[in-house]
Amino acid sequence: MAQLDERHLDPAVALATLDDTPPRAPHRQFALKDGDCFVVTNDRGDIQGRGDGFFRDDTRVLSLFRLTVAGREPSLLGASLSQDNIVFTANLTNMPMDHVSQGVIHIERSRLLWQDRMYERIRLWNYGDRDMQMPLSLEFDADFRDMFEVRGSTRSKRGKTFASETSAGHVLLKYQGLDTLVRQSVIAFSEQPIQLSAGSAEFRISLPRHDGFSLFIEVGASMVERPSRERYRSAAAHARWRTRAKRRHGATLHSSGRVFNDWMSRARADIALLTTELPTGPYPYAGIPWFSTAFGRDGVISALQMLWLNPGLAKGVLAFLAQHQATETLAFSDSQPGKIMHETRKGEMAVLRELPFGRYYGGVDTTPLYIYLASAYAKRTGDMAFIEQLWPSLRAAAGWMDAMQAQHPKGLVAYKRASETGLSNQGWKDSSDAIFHADGSIPKGPIALVEVQGYVFAAYRGLAQLAARRGESDLAKNWDDNAERMRASVERVFWMEDRGYYAIAIDGEGHPCKVRASNAGHLLYVGLPSKDRARQLSETLQTAAFQTGWGVRTLADDEIPFNPMSYHNGSIWPHDTAICGAGMAQYGERDSVVRLMSGTFESAVHFNMRLPELFCGFTRSPGEAPVAYPVACLPQAWSSGSAFMLMQACLGLEVDGFESEIRVSRPRLPIGIDTLTIRRLRVGNVEVDVHFQRVGDRVACFLDARDEGRAPLVVRS
Repeated sequence: MAQLDERHLDPAVALATLDDTPPRAPHRQFALKDGDCFVVTNDRGDIQGRGDGFFRDDTRVLSLFRLTVAGREPSLLGASLSQDNIVFTANLTNMPMDHVSQGVIHIERSRLLWQDRMYERIRLWNYGDRDMQMPLSLEFDADFRDMFEVRGSTRSKRGKTFASETSAGHVLLKYQGLDTLVRQSVIAFSEQPIQLSAGSAEFRISLPRHDGFSLFIEVGASMVERPSRERYRSAAAHARWRTRAKRRHGATLHSSGRVFNDWMSRARADIALLTTELPTGPYPYAGIPWFSTAFGRDGVISALQMLWLNPGLAKGVLAFLAQHQATETLAFSDSQPGKIMHETRKGEMAVLRELPFGRYYGGVDTTPLYIYLASAYAKRTGDMAFIEQLWPSLRAAAGWMDAMQAQHPKGLVAYKRASETGLSNQGWKDSSDAIFHADGSIPKGPIALVEVQGYVFAAYRGLAQLAARRGESDLAKNWDDNAERMRASVERVFWMEDRGYYAIAIDGEGHPCKVRASNAGHLLYVGLPSKDRARQLSETLQTAAFQTGWGVRTLADDEIPFNPMSYHNGSIWPHDTAICGAGMAQYGERDSVVRLMSGTFESAVHFNMRLPELFCGFTRSPGEAPVAYPVACLPQAWSSGSAFMLMQACLGLEVDGFESEIRVSRPRLPIGIDTLTIRRLRVGNVEVDVHFQRVGDRVACFLDARDEGRAPLVVRS
């Protein structure tokens, strides 16, 4: 049985346990993904064997891949990803060598993934005044470690690692797991190395003056053909074509701001990168490297963020989660009938049930969020035919919520892990120290989180609307009543009159955890608080206790456990900021959302247009950049999606699929943006272009002349 300390589920702790060397530098990782494969390297393109590597089905199939020239690491000139996230490129140059000055040889490493294979081209160009013989070496290894081992879990026993096998131009690395499955990597070269061993390939490259040479490498589960220029180009063309097809789904945004457009384009590309085509449809995997798999909560929230632009993503998420809904009670996987999946994994440890995450249900919020997404999807598209397919699943999910409330003395939905191998905290803040009392003590379960009750309220209200459309008036009234009872319970049980705020949770003894955290902002998103309390909540979220200038902290800075460098207790999560901002917009706080949008955009600029999973919650200072959290996932789907959730909140735009109508309420544009166009916005069976333009201190909204009359546009200023 694996020694799974729950602390290892926090990536920062996980990397610290691997060895005594410092963690990798913040955000100098570059990631590529294709299906269930991904690769993470440093800016030189090297894999060093810490949190990086080439992974396939939650197993690291390449743990070392390091290039040296004449025995030395080349000097880095720069590294980048193509705009479509298909090709990683590192530009390097030689260090001083015998009779060769530094900076004479240009070395370009280009890499992509396609159909479970890694393709690499190493191109060298001689800018010197004489011919050269360039010694080049590649070191490699595959430790075949499960993702959870990479994250810090220890195992008392592993499978069998076979001796490497070398042949003409390629080497085979192989491992048989305790699950009897053989996992292997074949590293193949376009040129025959002068020396090929179990762990390295040595080349001597002839470089005429002012001329170049290209070496092609492939890493896959088997040997297919010898790597070549043609194979590399073909893989790149196919990968680009598929990505373009992904990005054609849904509407796009174009503004008057060039840098702002770069951010939107990168965010859209990151969502396309993370989206995997499953038999049930597209599904946004959570993030790279730690969470490149289907997560229930992350998938639902990412789909909600993109719903106004691309409802097809929500349909794929709903179909997958319905297919994997729990039908039985199992303590090991924290499943109960009707519950929606939290996480799925394919690695050796999951297969052997050394941990419960093969298909794990320990998320208390995923089930109500799933129901809420279904109702939001129906409203956005009018697609009741799909809802009919989901109806048995939605009824089962509602039954799970009913059962949870029936077990709780105050009628709340609470969690307590059923097995010691599961997560102790099961909301979106799922680290072990994320929920606490005002004195910092850890509460006893079951724990009822404030935002979860809001999700349950929204789920019942959405179910009532769907039932009414199906002609089931009695059922609709029952669910409406359930929603209002939950609203009343939250207002009565969680509200802290002395602090003008909602408690983060109610513990197992019925005592509130009187802590001000960003969780309460999610109540605004679902429209639960009264107008007066919503005003107080919004005002508090905009005070210095929460607002950093870069985004909303997860915890007020005057709470005892506050730490801006922590995972959940004072850091900034872009998706959390976006949900709070979208909630403020629900109550008319449009200008506040514009300020949040501005801070989020400026954060993205400092992070090279790519918002990480989280970053540190230090207050913004003039001339300083936001402080990175060293091992945050990058990219992360719901961080990328936050750009679009905040944009929708600024514009005040929604599409009513039942009425085939676009509604815009009190629109605002981001700071510095004077015009914005939404292209190919689908409304019913038509696609239209919607324009926003700043006119003095107001924002006008209108359709293209050719689109007028094709879809009603209702604007309320």
